[in-house]
Amino acid sequence: MTTGQTRPVLAVDQGTSGTKALVVCPERGVIGSAEAPVRPRYGPGGRVEVDPAELLSSVLDAGRRALARAGEPVAAVGLANQGETVLAWDPTTGDPLTDAIVWQDRRAESVCAELAPHAEELRELTGLPLDPYFAAPKMSWIRRRLTREGAVTTSDTWLVHRLTGAFVTDAATAGRTQLLDLDRVAWSPRALDLFGLDGEPLPEVVDAAGVFGTTTAFGSDIPLTGLLVDQQAALLAQRVTEPGTAKCTYGTGAFLLAQTGRRPHRSASGLAGCVAWRLGGRTDYCLDGQVYTAASAVRWLTDLGVISGADQLDAVGGAVPDAGGVTFVPALAGLAAPWWRGDVRGSLTGLSLDTRPGHLVRALCEGIAAQVVALADAVANDTGTPLTGLRVDGGLTRSALLMQTQADLLQRPVEVSALPDVTALGVAAAARLGLDPGLTPDEAAPAWRPAAVYEPRIGPDQAAERLDTFRAAVAGVLERDATTSGLTDRSPSPVDPH
Repeated sequence: MTTGQTRPVLAVDQGTSGTKALVVCPERGVIGSAEAPVRPRYGPGGRVEVDPAELLSSVLDAGRRALARAGEPVAAVGLANQGETVLAWDPTTGDPLTDAIVWQDRRAESVCAELAPHAEELRELTGLPLDPYFAAPKMSWIRRRLTREGAVTTSDTWLVHRLTGAFVTDAATAGRTQLLDLDRVAWSPRALDLFGLDGEPLPEVVDAAGVFGTTTAFGSDIPLTGLLVDQQAALLAQRVTEPGTAKCTYGTGAFLLAQTGRRPHRSASGLAGCVAWRLGGRTDYCLDGQVYTAASAVRWLTDLGVISGADQLDAVGGAVPDAGGVTFVPALAGLAAPWWRGDVRGSLTGLSLDTRPGHLVRALCEGIAAQVVALADAVANDTGTPLTGLRVDGGLTRSALLMQTQADLLQRPVEVSALPDVTALGVAAAARLGLDPGLTPDEAAPAWRPAAVYEPRIGPDQAAERLDTFRAAVAGVLERDATTSGLTDRSPSPVDPH
């Protein structure tokens, strides 16, 4: 006979390009899974949007099929979300009033340009640099350009409302809006005023674990007990629960999060200081850095015919001993942390008649890895403590070439997670904590073990030389685009990062 503590939970990870659902048993592991695609639309002016109905249907479809494959009931549901994707909707009917504006969307650049004089005040209040990546600029843009009706929130609040009728968001997701007071973990009246969002209906900020309502969307009444933004869910699943530890997820972009414990940080190095999670009313914090293009840069090389897919990185890159003097700054959608220049373009330098596809592949791997090193260096600068290692997950970790390059340039071990779908597993842990508050996060999280560990194979001098070359190329990109921007009036018009 199973109890609520040993029965499975349904974990749903609603992501940018699809939704993954797992039925997770604390004793038997994953016993059912399913995926449903989501198709964002890309357009001029940095436009990235998706039909909200598609988000909801993907959650329902993936969840129901995962349950059918598991063939047994679950004790609870957990939901992970994209974080900075927003929409306006009617709180009475639940109907969307706009499309969902995806986290990658750059149309709110004009809002950020207007608020530039308040950027430091907002960073001090919320921990976040002023950038269209975060939710508040997009929320403000919706209010200015699309509708004043209903509520404007992150997508998790709408999905939870459609599932349970509740009007909530977890503290970590709220921390991605640039409207949350980082110290009080409560909505900031000043930030709301600056973005012109004072007077808006705001969801209640809740812990990552609790009972937030019940849903019949997956059968009989099931409590919703776990809510967490995607990267923080991965942080929990990777058991990065102590200061000085960090994880990086290599997906569409690359996302490095480093634990800082109970102390919030305002980064002096271009990172985002944010909530890792709030459990039992106690908040853990992290530093967060982003690389906009990782797998998306690999797809770009694929579209050009340089490789046939990500599974060819090692074979093609392994055909040459090094990058052959080629340097690739893969800023194909701009540079995120620590530079925050969404307007810049990438560069390929050092090309010659003997440049081969393998050189381009190796240069791309170095470009991605060097940006992650910049994030790790920023963490060390902010905390005063260098990272001792890095736990990694995501599709690109299958590339031994990329992971070895990462270890070489970082000069630290890189531990590749043996767990697939860590975001869903992280929110499964949150759902289990909601069922049994007596558990610790480490007890609720899945057992962690590395599938592979990559140790540096080059010395610090050679790593420093390669990083210096990349930094010089980034400086050239920034200088080039600064010169270009001086010739044309770009403010405050939207920027197309694609």
